[in-house]
Amino acid sequence: METVSENRCFGGVQGVYRHASAVCGCDMTFGLFMPPQAASGPVPLLWYLSGLTCTHENAMTKAAAQGWAAEAGLALCFPDTSPRGADIADDAAYDLGQGAGFYVDATQTPWAPHFNMWSYVTEELPRALDAAFPVDPERQAIMGHSMGGHGALTVAMNHPGRFASVSAFAPISHPVASDWGRKQFTAYLGADEGTWTRHDATLLMQAGGFDGPVLIDQGSEDQFLDLLRPGDLAQAMAARVQDGQFRIQKGYDHSYWFMQSFMEDHIAFHAEALGL
Repeated sequence: METVSENRCFGGVQGVYRHASAVCGCDMTFGLFMPPQAASGPVPLLWYLSGLTCTHENAMTKAAAQGWAAEAGLALCFPDTSPRGADIADDAAYDLGQGAGFYVDATQTPWAPHFNMWSYVTEELPRALDAAFPVDPERQAIMGHSMGGHGALTVAMNHPGRFASVSAFAPISHPVASDWGRKQFTAYLGADEGTWTRHDATLLMQAGGFDGPVLIDQGSEDQFLDLLRPGDLAQAMAARVQDGQFRIQKGYDHSYWFMQSFMEDHIAFHAEALGL
């Protein structure tokens, strides 16, 4: 584990670290905020999965989450959104390739050797954090934005019992019915749509939902509403009678200004679910 940087932040430490990833076949970088309470022992861990084009740095510097996490006593992990490097497959489009891993394990050429973000965020990186930092693997929650909201919801629903809560800002809610999904799933997973369903939050909600509380915030002025398809997930939550809230925030768009405006709510939501 290589320390790229560490800075004092709200009484804790905001770090950036790099490590060799076996599942992605390259070095991976992530951000980790450790609150001041970590000086006394392991603390609960909240995952933040970012959206298209982001690195580990975007939410780390723009989401205004650390202050609320320090108050609650939560560690925050900001993984990257894809493998990166000159020898790693990429695409000219912003929504495929590097910066657009979609939190799946690719099975198709040329993506399969490196694009294994599902295994990275659900298996390899959690083990690395547990080995190197005072985080409590038995007390976890997960959240994300856009592509990362899709990732947070699908990871949570595919791992019952692991996460106390899940939340999302403007998630890609029904990717099998959207160009933000069909394009990427075809490229990464192939044409067999049966392999896509475990990566679709609406279908997972219809099939079984989440075994804890859910919080979704969606801006009414989001410029990507046709690609996100929030209504599909809202209907599935209502039909499932899912424990949680789906909130439409009037006037807000898809930006980090939206996330900053409601980050306190999301941190408090996860802190309560984790018993803090």
